[in-house]
Amino acid sequence: MINLSRINSDDRGVRIKSTRASQLVAILRKSILSGELKPGAKVSLDQLRAFHHVSLSPLREAISRLVSTGLVEMEDQRGYQVAPVSVENLKEVITLRVILEEQALRESIRMANLDWESAVMGSLHRLTRAISHAAEPTGQAHLIEAQADLHAALIANCRMPMTIDLCRTIFDLYARYEHQFGFGLAPGPVDDDSYTSIVNAAVSRDADAATAMLRSHIKRAGSILAARVEAAKTEISRQKETRHD
Repeated sequence: MINLSRINSDDRGVRIKSTRASQLVAILRKSILSGELKPGAKVSLDQLRAFHHVSLSPLREAISRLVSTGLVEMEDQRGYQVAPVSVENLKEVITLRVILEEQALRESIRMANLDWESAVMGSLHRLTRAISHAAEPTGQAHLIEAQADLHAALIANCRMPMTIDLCRTIFDLYARYEHQFGFGLAPGPVDDDSYTSIVNAAVSRDADAATAMLRSHIKRAGSILAARVEAAKTEISRQKETRHD
């Protein structure tokens, strides 16, 4: 006979483990996006386990989830490392953002309703406030978060959960570059206006205009960021050559 108390106990243990793993995912994700855990750095399970005071099981689950998002890579026979960064990777991320977000926005507009419109307008308001405070010490991080929220709100009505999850994952990969290379790149008036224009077109049900502006915005911001990454790569190479001389 099945012991219900045992099932409940086991289920409770699974929930606790899952909760711990989810908490670890959030903590490690933030550390990777911010650059606290450097691109290409080895991920030591023993060090993380000791630092966060957790057992190996939820930690392994957390790392596995991060591997599935592309923020962590598994190396054969060598464990895990934080995914490296490169201009080539960023350009691929930008291309994926354009393809996925454009299609998802078009579907969101096609099935637009008042709740979606209200959520989008609210996200735009929060982003506008974040832009105005971008120069503050934590302003850049809040700005990137507000940008993510607006992009998520725009596509939230597409009724395609897999696409939404993919967009969220891809935006994280993009946000990592913004956190680490986008310092001082607070949106100016043109970027501020472009967000407003995208939202106005979206809530007006003009899918062609909204998706065209979204595509242009992602590509323009991405090209500026790619130039920053390339400049950083060049500077690192120059410093290495100087040390060797």
